[in-house]
Amino acid sequence: MTFVNTLDYRHDAPECLGVLLVNLGTPDTPSVSDVRRYLAEFLSDRRVVEMARLPWMLLLHGIILRTRPARSAAAYQSVWTEAGSPLLDISRRQAAELQSLLDARLGGPVKVALAMRYGNPSVPAGLAELKAANARRVLVFPLYPQYSASTTASVFDAVTRELTRWRWLPELRFINGYHDEPAYIEALVASIRAHWATHGQAERLLFSFHGIPKDYFDKGDPYHCLCQKTARLVVERLDLPPDRWALTFQSRLGKSEWLKPYTDVTLQALGAEGVKSVQVISPGFSADCLETLEEISIENRHLFLGAGGESYTYIPCLNDNPDHLELFADLTLRHCAGWPEIAGVAADDAELAARAERARVMGAAA
Repeated sequence: MTFVNTLDYRHDAPECLGVLLVNLGTPDTPSVSDVRRYLAEFLSDRRVVEMARLPWMLLLHGIILRTRPARSAAAYQSVWTEAGSPLLDISRRQAAELQSLLDARLGGPVKVALAMRYGNPSVPAGLAELKAANARRVLVFPLYPQYSASTTASVFDAVTRELTRWRWLPELRFINGYHDEPAYIEALVASIRAHWATHGQAERLLFSFHGIPKDYFDKGDPYHCLCQKTARLVVERLDLPPDRWALTFQSRLGKSEWLKPYTDVTLQALGAEGVKSVQVISPGFSADCLETLEEISIENRHLFLGAGGESYTYIPCLNDNPDHLELFADLTLRHCAGWPEIAGVAADDAELAARAERARVMGAAA
């Protein structure tokens, strides 16, 4: 194995706290070739698809990657902006704002780096950015409110796989999720109320979470329960009766059973039953992306209106809302408790100079 070297380390270099924000990912462009490359990486992850490896690889490369990229590229093209990928653009703004908030609050230096689990900037690139800043303590912050092995655990895999190549490991902490954090719930409630203030209340509020295969839940993945708790806490704060809201799951792949009820099927049924207005929110996404901007906001809108509905609106993700970023900062500070940068006891210039002198006396080059 080839290790990442630490020959550029200097004893007088100030250390810092590193925060690695990680979201799902995005293709570099909405071209068919870039989407195919992105899907190949995503769908090759054993956490995402748990079926037997050889049959899945044959199916993936023999059929799926020959047919799906063109359809997915068209969907990406429908949401792409002048700034590029909406998910990447929003995530960059989140990272920049979190950097500003932590700079203002911390007693010591901090570096926030952004990574995507699939695509660019990659997890290895994000960790390299923190290494270059001499981050000797790293908090990994997957931007998934509800833990699932298919998302959060996959980030852990990518981080630890890269760190197996490092000769000198940083101290490492990891945020597993924040599905029931009071500040997260309040931010969701505030976004819904702000939407109501502009658009009025619909007959139904639909919570649409990304789905996972039911088999994963049956094997012990807690994701389904965490989604249910998030929705329950929000509707309790909104004081919504049971007949005014529902929880569904979107974005299923393949023919196997996924978590139910399905979002698209539910919307068609609501329209057919005479429900005239629906508002949809996707609390499992920390930033708007293909699954919210195209699938929920566009595709499912057509399904509901085509089934007899009259009014359909999508409530955007929390994105870079100030209360959302305050939550990120609070979670970061809490999970880093006790580290020197949080405690305000990071080495000053005099201590760094003394370290370098002691090292020089003992024969170190720097």
